[in-house]
Amino acid sequence: MRRGVLINHDPTAELFSRRAGERQACRRLTHPGRGRHQGSDVSGEVAAPRVSPHAGRRFDSFDLPPEVRAGIERAGFTRCTPIQEKVLPLALAGRDVAGQAQTGTGKTAAFLITIFTRLLVHGRPGRPAAPRALVIAPTRELVVQITADARLLGHATPFTIHAVYGGIDYRKQRADVQAGVDVLIGTPGRLIDYFKQRVYDLRSVEILVIDEADRMFDMGFIKDLRYLLRQLPSYDRRQSMLFSATLTHDVMELAYVFMNDAVRVSVTPEQVTAEKVEHLVYHVGVHEKMPLLLGLLRRESDARVLVFVNMRRSAERLVRTLEANGFTAAAITGDVDQRRRLKVLTDFKEGRLPILVATDVASRGLHIEGVTHVVNYDLPLDAEDYVHRVGRTARAGASGRAISLACEDYVEGLEPIERYIGFKLPFEVPEDDMLVHPVHHAPRERRPARETHAAAPKQRRRTGRPRQRHPRS
Repeated sequence: MRRGVLINHDPTAELFSRRAGERQACRRLTHPGRGRHQGSDVSGEVAAPRVSPHAGRRFDSFDLPPEVRAGIERAGFTRCTPIQEKVLPLALAGRDVAGQAQTGTGKTAAFLITIFTRLLVHGRPGRPAAPRALVIAPTRELVVQITADARLLGHATPFTIHAVYGGIDYRKQRADVQAGVDVLIGTPGRLIDYFKQRVYDLRSVEILVIDEADRMFDMGFIKDLRYLLRQLPSYDRRQSMLFSATLTHDVMELAYVFMNDAVRVSVTPEQVTAEKVEHLVYHVGVHEKMPLLLGLLRRESDARVLVFVNMRRSAERLVRTLEANGFTAAAITGDVDQRRRLKVLTDFKEGRLPILVATDVASRGLHIEGVTHVVNYDLPLDAEDYVHRVGRTARAGASGRAISLACEDYVEGLEPIERYIGFKLPFEVPEDDMLVHPVHHAPRERRPARETHAAAPKQRRRTGRPRQRHPRS
């Protein structure tokens, strides 16, 4: 039975080792060669990665192929973010990496640069239609975002890039993958679906990426994920990268079983939430939550606000109430079909929709610049979800506000949140002038009454029974 040993690598990286004799297996990058042309676009994708350049190591200091450099230049990047600065030297050398980093830190660009570099340096082996790189993500939104970044950073490469996920034309996705793909990005369910139909095989995968690994456990995808990983070449015949907001015991056990001497890299692990997030909790009664939300939105009229609730029905009801009070809002929940979902996300990203109401199903898959406020209309049921929610603001060095409304229904979740993030959240009791009395919901349209002529006699409704005659008095 294999045993792992945790060995210090440097103050921010630790070696998660397994078989010393096999450490060199995935480190050689040889056999230069060619790939194929890039695939068609994913509808609803954005035009650029959402990570701004950081004053770290310059990208031109890495030994990268010209095609990769062209993609980095097109994205407007010149210097690495902290996670890129730590991951790229290891990953480009062929090492397996288990990285702790939240969304918005630049981890997507880190693993995409590694993928394109490895595929360019390696030649195309047999099975020309089979994927050479596999990226697995837990949500449809995250798959779309990763694919958009891959199309931008890989625009000068000859590789075919396809995404597979639910809610979009099943047959078209199937045909695209069957026609041939170099970089395959998808959710576990749709990947397994096509794999079992033998639309593609995984025997030629040279590099694997698991993104948001902790979310795989949260969403119950771990069995599907393990199934896919068992179909891949053994860990010593491929390079593997794993990223997670938290490197829990379950996540590191996954790394132990399916990765080869993974180097554990953390970016400011002591800082669970972004430094530039201003946290504030309002203690309110249930009946005061909507008046306070309306008051906050009217005070911050130019804000781009992401509002989180715990239940789908709450999201729908909240949107109706906001619209009845003059605000433009839309909801994104697990029941929203993919076409509508992408339309709402695009409108929110491009500023046409100032208020987005979401459940936790969307809290990890959203990569949107410029979110100024996150409002926890309902405090999350899980302390970890608080971190994922507020991580939608203050991205890539920007500042933002995280406002939570703690009512009697959810206030007991406040202490676990503070214990998890490691500090007390400042709180206030709202003043009366902050509350705006709402129109509770938009009235439903009623059918108009049938027009009647004033002179027309009133028609008696036929019941099928004989008319009862009453004797005259």
